[in-house]
Amino acid sequence: MIEVVKIPKKSKKQLDRASEIYAELVKHYPNAYCELNHNNPFELLIATILSAQCTDVRVNKVTPALFKAYPTPYEMAEAPLEELEELVRTTGFFRNKAKSLKESSQTLVDEFDGEVPKTMEELLTLRGAARKTANVVLGNAFGINEGVVVDTHVRRISNRLGLTKEENNTDKIERDLMALFPRESWTDLSHLMIHHGRNACKARLSSPPEHPICIKYGKNCECWKMRGLGSEK
Repeated sequence: MIEVVKIPKKSKKQLDRASEIYAELVKHYPNAYCELNHNNPFELLIATILSAQCTDVRVNKVTPALFKAYPTPYEMAEAPLEELEELVRTTGFFRNKAKSLKESSQTLVDEFDGEVPKTMEELLTLRGAARKTANVVLGNAFGINEGVVVDTHVRRISNRLGLTKEENNTDKIERDLMALFPRESWTDLSHLMIHHGRNACKARLSSPPEHPICIKYGKNCECWKMRGLGSEK
């Protein structure tokens, strides 16, 4: 059994503010989407495992050859580990990732008839698939909003926009976001925040970015004041 996620309560003011931010994100990034190239749930699962501490751009350069060689869990489960390592070498931590690809594929074959499961509990049984990976697969492959993907961009943007006081605990950040935004928006929310993080509100800043969302919702956030990046209006 997986732990039931306890969602904190938020005030109407907090919910209204979050709704405004979401509307602004949609306005500025109307075509936000999952940038990991995939044709089916298995490919998305594998690409997401490879994306740990690696850019989507790099993963997308690696996966075409990987999926050409091993297009299904059945082939990948039988793949020589050394060949998998070589194919994913440039994504970093390639030995551990290769083991995850092979073992998770074997579990898909042995336990799920070669199909990617559609529940959080089942996905978490796969090597290399933590909650973030499961949320990516459920939301983008199956349209199931089980939670919010919290990657480095989502963590940063959530702090800078004052949507959470947690800086590093991704579980608590996810719960805050789940409490602030409607369930049907959870998958899209992560795409929107990732696009904002990549295009405007980047990790290294000498001053707050001159973006309408940052100007309106970011400069008075406590986390920005603490870093000397924001200013009172």
